Amino acid sequence: MKKKNNKTNKPNEPNELNELNELNEPNKLNELNKPNDSNKIGAVLVVGAGIGGIQASLDLADSGYKVYLMDKKPAIGGTMAQLDKTFPTNDCSMCILAPKLVDAGRHENIEVVTLSDVETISGSPGNFKVHIRRRPRYVDETKCTGCGTCWANCPVTSQPRIPESAYKVNLVDEDIQKVSNIINKYKDEKSVLIPVLQEITREYRYLPKDILVYVSQQLEIPLSQIHSVATFYAAFSLEPRGKHMISVCLGTACYVKGAGKILERLERELKISSGQTTEDKLFSLEAVRCLGCCSIAPVLRIGEVTYGRLKQDDIPKILKSYA
Repeated sequence: MKKKNNKTNKPNEPNELNELNELNEPNKLNELNKPNDSNKIGAVLVVGAGIGGIQASLDLADSGYKVYLMDKKPAIGGTMAQLDKTFPTNDCSMCILAPKLVDAGRHENIEVVTLSDVETISGSPGNFKVHIRRRPRYVDETKCTGCGTCWANCPVTSQPRIPESAYKVNLVDEDIQKVSNIINKYKDEKSVLIPVLQEITREYRYLPKDILVYVSQQLEIPLSQIHSVATFYAAFSLEPRGKHMISVCLGTACYVKGAGKILERLERELKISSGQTTEDKLFSLEAVRCLGCCSIAPVLRIGEVTYGRLKQDDIPKILKSYA
């Protein structure tokens, strides 16, 4: 006696089996798994050309994508290009960044777009449309070699425009005579500005405002250009400095050996902070990155005299010798 099969086929089962069989066919599976690339664009926009944006652009470009590296500033590099050291290894930031800058500038799949801002973004993932507003640079970037000739011949910065009513020099005859002698000493040299500023710094220990205005008028150099030079070099100061400049090295070797504590002890002894001058104008205190004396760290320099292998207890004796 045969057992009766209680399982009954549902009316829609054959249709479901047919659908499954159709899906299992190779051609059908390929169509389902095949991505829809018809609307995708093989290009990428990276907004922000700091160290992260540069590295992302290099990775994408090496993978075969066309990359547009955009930044609102005139050059790429971001904040890292302005740093001296990086945390926590204290490595030189430009030693890390410079090779990536070169690679990004030379990579055939990377196009750098600077002085630009994103206006609108539309579309969907894989097919975005971005409208960018690019500010004028006033030079042909394809012909630029970075020689700096355009900067030297810029009609805005290189032509002196000194309204007589705006710049009234307030100098005594003695100061005018001193500065005039300095200018006449170097007037025949090709690069006259820096030697003149160095002589003025040796004479006054800083660069007084009225003297800079007088130099600008006599040399026919824009005051803005003189100010740029004076603020770029650490050897120049626009604020009065003391008779003795104390420079404390905070480079890697000195910092590891306790230069930070040396600086704190000097601030307590002089009752000033780094970058300031004592009330009697005897001492000025500054922190520098390297004095080139790593073998005798920690180091400080007063004028032309260098003191090495310092301890905190040495500070009062050193200061007393200059009092």
